[in-house]
Amino acid sequence: MSTVADGGPEPVRVLVADDHPIFRDGLATLLGTQPGVAVVATAGDGAEAVALAAEHHPDVVVMDVQMPGMNGIDATRLLTETQPDVRVLVFTMGEEDGTVLAAMRAGARGYLVKGASQDEVARAISTVHAGGLVFGASLALRIADLLSGTSTPDRSAFPQLTERELEILDLIAAGKNNPQIASTLYLAPKTVRNNVSNILAKLQATDRAEAIIRARDAGLGG
Repeated sequence: MSTVADGGPEPVRVLVADDHPIFRDGLATLLGTQPGVAVVATAGDGAEAVALAAEHHPDVVVMDVQMPGMNGIDATRLLTETQPDVRVLVFTMGEEDGTVLAAMRAGARGYLVKGASQDEVARAISTVHAGGLVFGASLALRIADLLSGTSTPDRSAFPQLTERELEILDLIAAGKNNPQIASTLYLAPKTVRNNVSNILAKLQATDRAEAIIRARDAGLGG
């Protein structure tokens, strides 16, 4: 863990969340050698990351996506809802459009692909801590197109739906089937099926086609 001289600026407090112990511990050790960075905790899954963040109050959480139990997307969403001062920097293997969009919608302030240099990760931590947005070089050219092609679903049209149900309805309206929705949102197929059933019941829709029509009329699925 890095330290600062008396009277100097406080280090950025960082929590590292990754389910691979060797990678997690190695990243924590490397970040701890960076000036102005203090690694305060490490977590092996999303639920542990949320719990440790409440205990240690990090400034930035470096978050993997694919973890057992609570994944990084759901952990990011929960962190931004319950601990809004915490910034999340996603640091993961994949850079599929659906994963990037899911992370952004969950509230992540940055997205780096594993393989980024130690200095690049340190700079990204500093940037998101300062309130900026960071995307890896491979994403920088695509991010504007991703943003222009997506919007946050309008909850006001369907106040009876939860945020998760609204998110799923938006994907249904976009023509995605249940396996595609599960992959996009990192949910279990059974969870998606249950949510779709709840959506149809709450909308009093006779089938998926009727739900799609109503959702598109409300501007979802664009």
